[in-house]
Amino acid sequence: MARVVEVTHGCPQQARDALNSLLWFRAKDQAKSRQERRALLAAVTRLETESVDELTVLGTRYRVVRAEEYAAVDAHGGIETPRPTDPEPLTPDWSPSTGARSPRVDDGLVLDPDAPLSPLQAAERVALRALAYSGSGFPGPVVADSARAVESHPDVLLMPAAFLIVERTGNGPWSPGSGLQVTAHDARRTLDFALTWMEPRTRGLMPYDADRTVDARRPAAANTDEAVAQLNEFVEAADRLRVCRCDEVEAHGTVYRIARSRRLLRWGPDGPEYPRPSDTSTHAPAALHPRLDDDGTVHFDEPAGDEPANGQGEPVRAAPAGASHSPVAARNPGETSRETLTWGVTEWPTAIARCRVGSWPASPPGGLVATPWRPKPPAGRTDARRVTPWSDRCKENPSVRQVCPKHG
Repeated sequence: MARVVEVTHGCPQQARDALNSLLWFRAKDQAKSRQERRALLAAVTRLETESVDELTVLGTRYRVVRAEEYAAVDAHGGIETPRPTDPEPLTPDWSPSTGARSPRVDDGLVLDPDAPLSPLQAAERVALRALAYSGSGFPGPVVADSARAVESHPDVLLMPAAFLIVERTGNGPWSPGSGLQVTAHDARRTLDFALTWMEPRTRGLMPYDADRTVDARRPAAANTDEAVAQLNEFVEAADRLRVCRCDEVEAHGTVYRIARSRRLLRWGPDGPEYPRPSDTSTHAPAALHPRLDDDGTVHFDEPAGDEPANGQGEPVRAAPAGASHSPVAARNPGETSRETLTWGVTEWPTAIARCRVGSWPASPPGGLVATPWRPKPPAGRTDARRVTPWSDRCKENPSVRQVCPKHG
């Protein structure tokens, strides 16, 4: 059993980076002694230089874990929209700032492979136990690792539904337009903001440095008639979201849909599944934060790790390594879902009864799970056996707690 928080990171290294930040901030804000801070910072140092998938710090065991993300599709390839039974607010709040106050994805979630299940939940878990990559579009190591995981981690734990924006232009494939949200309304509010604030700036209909209050509903007076007409189309689509509580709108030839996403985590005798040898990351381990000494002092004037100082004495962050493709699950004709990958970290404090280092405890009280970078398919690819991967998700920066306004 494990409590997890926010399955949203894009690859194993992003999950390790999240763990790096989690431990660094605990050392900065919560450590009660120099010895405790030293232990936390020693783990941070390892995470800055090694691709660590498991480590123990102050009696708490952390593991980077791997999960699958999938969605139901209809006979025409349309991704499932929210269900009538999914929670909705009694009074929708459309203020963009509401997102900062909304519950986080998977907040307080506890995963227990031995928890009681309803007949429907049990049937879904049984149906997904054999989920594995297939098809000629995947390298041999990816297929082999996937088949091996079915045997080594046979149990499947299903995570709560989450919601995101997907978009499609013409007859092209669906692609993601946001990160995961807790409720369908959170995704609609994100889409409303994207249509009225981000898209006009992305398309050059208003400058990026325009005042934050300027959007498609309140454009600058200097806009041309053509620009105003294009902005009005975005406003009409956004207004339909608000008035009709609909889950699909169209603007400028692009269809935007609120999609219902599901995730599963494989579990074996040794606990949740690790990253597989064939899995890839977008970048290598690196220092993420300024140096923190044993007394809790942050040294902002020193370059962090591999960040050499420039001529003005300011840190210069090295460019990330080139992105590489992560595998995505195959979709064969007749299947009813599309799958991608998710990643995270779990933690088990050893101070809890029945918990001890070296075994996955029966009742851990806390944790963090984080999810993979997903590349867009090559231009023009229409292979029906390959799923449309979730891609281009903006991630929250754990150091400054800011979120991209488009992707939530």
